[in-house]
Amino acid sequence: MITFEHVSKVYPDGTKAVNDLNLHIEKGEFFVFIGPSGCGKTTTMKMMNRLNEVTSGTILINGKEIHDYNIHELRRNIGYVLQQIALFPHMTVEENIAVVPELKKWSKEKIHKRVTELLEMVELDPQVYRHKKPNELSGGQQQRIGVIRALAADPDIVLMDEPFSALDPITREQLQNEMKELQQKIKKTIIFVTHDMNEALLLGDRVCLMRKGEIVQCDTPQMIVQQPANDFVREFLSTHTNTYNIEEMIDTDFKPFSSEAEVNVTREKFFVLDAQGVVRGITENGEIRSTEAVLSMDTNIEEVMKKLTEVGMLAVEKEGRVIGVITNESVVRYLHRSMQEKVVSSNG
Repeated sequence: MITFEHVSKVYPDGTKAVNDLNLHIEKGEFFVFIGPSGCGKTTTMKMMNRLNEVTSGTILINGKEIHDYNIHELRRNIGYVLQQIALFPHMTVEENIAVVPELKKWSKEKIHKRVTELLEMVELDPQVYRHKKPNELSGGQQQRIGVIRALAADPDIVLMDEPFSALDPITREQLQNEMKELQQKIKKTIIFVTHDMNEALLLGDRVCLMRKGEIVQCDTPQMIVQQPANDFVREFLSTHTNTYNIEEMIDTDFKPFSSEAEVNVTREKFFVLDAQGVVRGITENGEIRSTEAVLSMDTNIEEVMKKLTEVGMLAVEKEGRVIGVITNESVVRYLHRSMQEKVVSSNG
């Protein structure tokens, strides 16, 4: 779908924003760029619709070099959602959504039907909202309109540049979850830029972590968490994720044993306890492992990930007793559901 071949971007003052980038994004993929400020993530995204021109290298969309497209047609066929949504204040919601379809000379009937369809898709009553002006909407409603405006002409590609970062935390989390559900319906190729690792892990089919204009790791959320490429990735995960509840990471499909005698040695993995339920060792495929692979309830997320990289499975101890185990799979499942659970609890 989208291919970068040795792409670099150097600004007139000599700043190299992107350095020899090679990357392929699949059709229908939700692809997330993340990294510290100035890492080149937004520059990379803007080169796709030529808001930033490539200094060297080639970007292809569907096998065709982007400079071979008419620039206006290129941009009209790529939806774009900004942090500051910039709805036209003098236009109604319907008129805002209709901008690109009108440029593409859609009929009024087709536009009206499309507006209705899109408003219903984000659960905004068309009869109530189509005639409202932007100043009559909440921040979350404005951002929803911004998203569906980008989808109005049914583009194959949608670029989203930190679209939720200006919103309050509860609204932001609601929209993140809505975006994930929406993508499951529309199956667009979405390129999403964020500085929030929680957001990246929740939304992305793949996450591309950049630093100083280069890719440090580009992988699924599961692999980013399970096998961080280096200390930079590990530290970025630790610094940019929320404090998590260790107890909620426990693998609920794995049951502890009350005594060593009850251990079923045919199980693929288990941990051995004494009669008081105190851990004696971690066992996997019959091999006893060190009790160093035990976590207390106050262990931080960085330490969890480091230990999982070392041993693959951890026992969790509370008040001197083992209450369960954490695996790579259970951590990833927790990371993906954590935001939704926080939204539910915030709404009471």
